Amino acid sequence: MSIEKRSSAFEYAPAPESRSIVDIAPSYGLFIDGEFVEAADGRVFKTVSPSTEEVLSEVAQAGAEDVDRAVKAARKAFEKWSALPGSERAKYLFRIARIIQERSRELAVLETLDNGKPIKETRDADLPLVAAHFFYYAGWADKLDHAGFGPSPKPLGVAGQVIPWNFPLLMLAWKIAPALATGNTVVLKPAETTPLSALFFADICRQAGLPKGVVNILPGYGDTGAALVAHPDVNKVAFTGSTAVGKQIARTVAGSRKKLTLELGGKGANIVFDDAPIDQAVEGIVSGIFFNQGQVCCAGSRLLVQESIQDELLDSLKRRLSTLRLGDPLDKNTDIGAINSEEQLARITTLVEQGEAEGAERWSPACELPSSGYWFAPTLFTNVTQAHTVARDEIFGPVLSVLTFRTPDEAVAKANNTPYGLSAGIWTEKGSRILAVANKLRAGVVWSNTFNKFDPTSPFGGYKESGFGREGGRHGLEAYLDV
Repeated sequence: MSIEKRSSAFEYAPAPESRSIVDIAPSYGLFIDGEFVEAADGRVFKTVSPSTEEVLSEVAQAGAEDVDRAVKAARKAFEKWSALPGSERAKYLFRIARIIQERSRELAVLETLDNGKPIKETRDADLPLVAAHFFYYAGWADKLDHAGFGPSPKPLGVAGQVIPWNFPLLMLAWKIAPALATGNTVVLKPAETTPLSALFFADICRQAGLPKGVVNILPGYGDTGAALVAHPDVNKVAFTGSTAVGKQIARTVAGSRKKLTLELGGKGANIVFDDAPIDQAVEGIVSGIFFNQGQVCCAGSRLLVQESIQDELLDSLKRRLSTLRLGDPLDKNTDIGAINSEEQLARITTLVEQGEAEGAERWSPACELPSSGYWFAPTLFTNVTQAHTVARDEIFGPVLSVLTFRTPDEAVAKANNTPYGLSAGIWTEKGSRILAVANKLRAGVVWSNTFNKFDPTSPFGGYKESGFGREGGRHGLEAYLDV
């Protein structure tokens, strides 16, 4: 449904993507040593569609005994997998990438059903990037001697990987592709609210003929992830998720000689200078915070706008928000989908109410929310100070806080005034200003005159409470090599 009715020569007509392309089984097991098996204690949980609250499937819930089985399978497979020439490992990765492309429509629908994000995002952003990461790291598999980490770098062993629910299949690709290319084996735990695409990926591994035990998938809750991180025979831990859980993982692995990479929360600043092209900046602001309903660790959730253009930019931004469509994520016209879970919706709601209570001014376009599912209207906060909770805490929802600045130095000071350091954006027509400001920002990635652009050849990661280590690019190989 449209957030605001507008006079147009064309009436809006829904364009739903068919669900028939994906066949979801009533139940799924754990994927251990190349086979789907029940959990040792028989526990299961349900995964629901955030847009309708319908139960999609019942999934086996891994416990400590299952983690041990999976790690043993990965350790056994490591001996042969790591001994393969890089050119042979590359063949499997290329095959996986091609199968992902062949099944991309099916996987996009599945991801939208299980996650709640619009089909045009899963179809046009997530799935092409998933395939691209496997293609890219397939290309590195036989060139590791030339990656800059010394001659004949060695894999670490078994990688324990824990991924979030906001980009389930893409985060899986970020983790698994470099791990396999470098000769490691994997035990991966998907998020409890979005396990299905990882289980479909397990089927893709079988379809590609990947040797048994090289990839193992263990759906479950936090205790499953904790058991995997703490397992004594895991050599490498990779985690993407909240800063609080990241800190707990760092404490768990301290002193264990496990290699660790953490990609955690963010409170990215999107800085708009007075010479920026307003219409282009508005589109970047919208994609920076409302892409995937703002459930993005590198979202541009703080808009820093030069004081002299604040009114003009906010007027333009509000007009643009009034044209966004919120509703059925499977409709190809939908811009704003569902929030991933009831728990996440409650967190967003609490933080937004706190922002209002502290005196920030809240605005949302006229918006009718669906009667079932988890929904939150796009929201702007103005009259925000750096002391406000909505300017400090990661909300992880479609909520933008607007602050102003007068000089470039003030913009940099405000942008860096956060415990996080994952992303930032700069909008200006001056190349010299872009370079000068970018060099002063403490953020792992800085976009100029764009936002949320990703490429497998480019490293991604953060500073401070946004974590450490890099994923993507040549830099992403280092985390999986003994260097």
